[in-house]
Amino acid sequence: MTAAIVGWAHTPFGKLDAESVESLIVRAANEALDHAGVTASDVDEIVLGHFNAGFSAQDFTASLVLQADPAFRFKPTTRVENACATGSAAVHQGIKTIEARKARIVLVVGVEQMTTTPGPEIGRNLLKASYLKEEGDIVGGFAGVFGKIAGAYFQKYGDQSDALAMIAAKNHRNGVGNPYAQMRKDLGFDFCRQESDKNPFVAGPLKRTDCSLVSDGAAAVVLADVETALRMRRAVVFRGRAHAQDFLPMSKRDILKFEGCSQAWSRALAEAGVTLGDLSFVETHDCFTIAELIEYEAMGLTPEGQGARAIQEGWTQMDGKLPVNPSGGLKAKGHPIGATGVSMHALSAMQLTGEAPEGIQVKGARLAGIFNMGGAAVANYVSVLERIK
Repeated sequence: MTAAIVGWAHTPFGKLDAESVESLIVRAANEALDHAGVTASDVDEIVLGHFNAGFSAQDFTASLVLQADPAFRFKPTTRVENACATGSAAVHQGIKTIEARKARIVLVVGVEQMTTTPGPEIGRNLLKASYLKEEGDIVGGFAGVFGKIAGAYFQKYGDQSDALAMIAAKNHRNGVGNPYAQMRKDLGFDFCRQESDKNPFVAGPLKRTDCSLVSDGAAAVVLADVETALRMRRAVVFRGRAHAQDFLPMSKRDILKFEGCSQAWSRALAEAGVTLGDLSFVETHDCFTIAELIEYEAMGLTPEGQGARAIQEGWTQMDGKLPVNPSGGLKAKGHPIGATGVSMHALSAMQLTGEAPEGIQVKGARLAGIFNMGGAAVANYVSVLERIK
């Protein structure tokens, strides 16, 4: 246990026309410092998670964090990127700096503004997180990548449309209680299950309700070494964490197994000295409902091909044995790519300190598991969090 979350901030996610990448960064940074009870002068290093890939005309965004406070000037500041796991990559990088004893306090900010980009460009930008040499012509962009995965899963294990609709309905129901969520509407199983004008097929067997939202937003966490954290207002420690990177081409692996996800979970749980059953809840990367279904299997909740059991038997509901995505997940909360992993850590820390919004608070939450994924199970990050103050 070398680092802890001592403060955080979270903007609403959604279509934020009045904001910019810069304004979102500044807002999240200042609010996180205030929540942690520290000043910009106290921060030793800054890490920014920002995917971009064409969403922002302004690239080279690391120094935009310095716009939040003149006292940030000359502090080491770096932007990191690892596709849709960019936010967790930033968090884990901050922890490494603390572990190396090069910093006591690190500010991590994650940001993305996607909605100002025209639709066709959004698809092209997102597809850059796939192996373009082999996957660049898949119809439907990144949704098409996961539509292909869903189709292969259905072919091997049978039609999972009911399970996917149940996952979507669960996450939308959870999102109603999350004031940061982009979509706060309980759509219900029937709407998610049936094809309609408002819920058409998008790619393969995936409908609109199976796909996460295009979003703007930012989140931030303040990290501190444990000794420093114990003198602060709150401390949520990293009991374990892991990062497992897999091959980029889907052709080089069994895409239905999410083996990098399994590796990251097993390593993080082993480091934490806990089992999956010890966790109070999990925030997992439901960029598409088929991803959450396969992640049930990859994390060890069910055997391969039986992920549907977890949702059909109620295990992952808010009142189940392992609530998954009490925040509403990417499905309801939104998915501003660079912010997503930081959001997962901020919301999990809220849960463990009892500071989560009332509508999403998991009763008696003690241990949190987080899985953030970049690409089609390529960049895989797991964190296990526990409150110690």
